[in-house]
Amino acid sequence: MGKKAKAVHVAVDFPSSQGKSSNNQIYITNEDNNTVSVVDGVTDELITTINVGRQPVNVNGNSSTNRIYVTNKGDDTVSVIDAGTNTVIGIIPVGGQPSGVGINPYMDRVYITNAGSDTVSVIDGSTNIVVATIPVETHPINVDVHPYINRIYVANKFKNTVSVIDGLTNTIMATVPVGDQPNDIGTNLSNNRIYVANKNSHTVSVIDAGTNTVIGIVPVMEQPSVIDINKGNNQIHVTNEENSIVSVIDGATNIVIATLPVGDQSPYTITDA
Repeated sequence: MGKKAKAVHVAVDFPSSQGKSSNNQIYITNEDNNTVSVVDGVTDELITTINVGRQPVNVNGNSSTNRIYVTNKGDDTVSVIDAGTNTVIGIIPVGGQPSGVGINPYMDRVYITNAGSDTVSVIDGSTNIVVATIPVETHPINVDVHPYINRIYVANKFKNTVSVIDGLTNTIMATVPVGDQPNDIGTNLSNNRIYVANKNSHTVSVIDAGTNTVIGIVPVMEQPSVIDINKGNNQIHVTNEENSIVSVIDGATNIVIATLPVGDQSPYTITDA
């Protein structure tokens, strides 16, 4: 068996020319030393290191408010970073073993999957207060948001389902069966489809966001773990942890059009914005 590649989650502040923040900074969680590294997106140089909670495992940013949210698995909190000053401006208690971070920039809502308590915490971004706690299914590991229709999609790793949450009412509107151990989830706004990496069945499930039904199952390589969607070219990139391979799926056809070797123990950099 070959060496496994690791997945690294980062959040990116894009340049103002793309309608986002002017900082162009990259935020990377360092689980082993309880910090977040901030890297200059132009020079790739380290700008600063920010102390956060214990075992930071995931990060995402709201470009509308210029805030970065970090899930701290070891102490059941979320650290809020001001991207303008790169300082922690809030620490929010959430559920057990917080993992994924999803953001609706239009509503200024942040969604945290709590893998240890089988819930999703809903944070009001303007007050940094948890305004709702939503029960989902077993071990919610990751989350993504469709901001146009205000729906939240949660991958329940040990139930093999995706919970669909109505962002207006904070209630479950559908539960969609997917493959074995869904590990990550991504929303493709260009075609209104949701992509789910099923780690143990080596597939990607494709969900129609209009009907909340699976309309395709795409075979990939072993242990697909992280999904990134390029909205510009309608391609879905899937990291296959066991093989150190990235599968590239054509969003129009749901067919793998390329496999990209990244090398043993190379970190996969998946950007969320």
